[in-house]
Parts: sequence; structure tokens; C-alpha cells
Amino acid sequence: MLDPKLKVAVYMEGHIDSDYGKMGMGVVRYLKNPIVGVVDKAFAGKLINDFIEIPRQVPIFESLEKIIEQGAEVLILGIAPSGGRIPDSWDHVIEKALKAGMSIVNGLHDLLKPKWEHKIENHKNQWIWDVRVPQFTPVIATGKASSISNKRVLLIGTDMAVGKMTSGLELYEDLQKKGANVSFVATGQIGITITGEGIPLDAFKLDYACGAVEQIVLKNADKEIVIIEGQGSLLHPGSSATLPLMRGSCPTHLILCIRADKNSLRSPEQIEIPDIKEFINLNESLTTVVGTYPKAKVIAICANTSMLSDIDARTFLKNLFKKTGIIVTDPVRFGVDKISETLLET
Repeated sequence: MLDPKLKVAVYMEGHIDSDYGKMGMGVVRYLKNPIVGVVDKAFAGKLINDFIEIPRQVPIFESLEKIIEQGAEVLILGIAPSGGRIPDSWDHVIEKALKAGMSIVNGLHDLLKPKWEHKIENHKNQWIWDVRVPQFTPVIATGKASSISNKRVLLIGTDMAVGKMTSGLELYEDLQKKGANVSFVATGQIGITITGEGIPLDAFKLDYACGAVEQIVLKNADKEIVIIEGQGSLLHPGSSATLPLMRGSCPTHLILCIRADKNSLRSPEQIEIPDIKEFINLNESLTTVVGTYPKAKVIAICANTSMLSDIDARTFLKNLFKKTGIIVTDPVRFGVDKISETLLET
């Protein structure tokens, strides 16, 4: 877990305005550490606030050296290239950071420690954190989570990168403010980096993924509400994460996350998103399995409307509510108060 006092720099070269920059954007939005700046020479001199709405101002610098001059102590690799590989072009940045005495947080599948740990000179205060390294070997899942009496809220999605982590964290923070006994279970590299704990679900062997989810959910059995960060989508041909999340957590509530501007997957684009009500029914049916597991209903839809004007966003949400009859919101733009109240009341 990151010491919250450490000053952080985020490497996002070439990807501030792309989907591959979601690691960096998540860190800038939610990490409690002071963020000294972001590296992306194409937007040097601007603020990250020009791209996302956050309460603190974070400048963009042309190089790592400029951020080091501002006192940065930790470098977070804020880009998530396809396949989770670390490009060779990053080597000079990693070497500069380590030579300057910085520690590094790496959320990709490729590990930094085996290649770079020998470059660390101050082992007392300098380190490399490969976030996607499992911290335990779970047993095969047994469905024990279904016996817990709390509320387990699983975020599901129509696609990858539609806001499952963002929606979960917004809901978690809102419930905390309302005094709820709530926890957030991180299952991906961004959530783990931000919260300091969780499971890198896609780093576990498939047979153990469900058990990993079950183990961490059971660890939070004393919480009234457990929010489980979702991964992937039942619709996506490259995703195998949703079913282990369903079986491992035995959720009692589901929240569907979507992008308002998409009628198909981002990739492969030829796969169209089905009727939203039918997709909701599919997820509910698979979660419950004809009453074998706790009855789970989709209680809300969280839509990313950042690409729409305020008027168009409100119209989109209103029309989707008319179609589904359940709570619809953009959690960043319009908050999650109604979802929180529903969870506290039911």
C-alpha cells in the first residue's frame, strides 16, 4: 500500500486522451496521495483538469525530469497497452526514475522487478510494486459467500472499460459519507493501487479465480455492504472474468455499467450490444441460476455520458429510465445518491 504522504508522478505519454490511459486517469481521480504531475509532452503546460473533472489541479509536464524537479517520489505507469505488455520504449523512463531514487508502481502483466530490481540503490526507501502479482493461492470456490447475510453489490458491464471501477468507487465514497458499514473489493490493478489491497483477478489461473473472489468477499463478511469491482463483460469474446466474480461473490445486487455513445463493443466493433433489458435478464439469470444462488437484481444503471453535452446526457438517462424502470445515472456527473439510498433501505 502506498504511503499516502508520498508525492506521485503519473506516466501517460501519448495516452491522456485515449482509453489506454484509464490507469492514469483512475489514479489522478481517486488516489489520496499528492499528485505532482502527469507526463505527456503533447499536452505539456495544460492541466489534467482539461480532460477530466477533479477537485484538485494536476499539471502536465513534457518529461519525467521536470516532475522529478517538483519533488516526485513515486512513478506510476498510467498506461494500459493491449495485452498488458511493457513496451521497450519505456525502458529509458524506468531507468531515469530508478536512478533518481523514485519508486515505481506497475499495473501491467509484464513484471518490472525481475528486470529492474538490481537498479535500486536505496532498498530501505525505494521499491518496485508489481500490482498484478497474486498475494495468496486460493482454494477452489465452494459458494460460501451465499451464506453471508450482508449485501454484496457486483458491478457488471456491457463491455470492457465502461466505468465499473469508477462507479464502484463513487458508490463506496458516497456510502462512507452516509455512515454505512461498507467496503470496496478491488479486483483490478487500478483499484488495488488506489485502495492498497484486493485481488488482481486476471493474474490468477482460471480455476482459482472464483476462489480468490470468494476468499476476499468472506474476509469482508463483517461489512453491511460489500461493493465488488467488476471486470470484463459476458458479451465480450475476450473476457472470462464476469462468471468467477458472480460465483465467488454470490451477489445480492447488480449494477450495470455502460457507455452512452456505444451500440457495439469498442473492439471487436462488429459485435453489437443487445437490447439492454434482455442483457439485464441474462446477467440476473446467470447470477441466480434458477434460485441456486441468492436472488440478484440489477438495481441501477451507471452510464458514462462524458462524451455528451449536459442536455443530451440528461435526455439519454431519462429515456433509459423510461425503458428499464430502474435508477439510471452518470455517477461522476450526477452522483449516486439514489443508488446509495436504495441499498441502505432494502
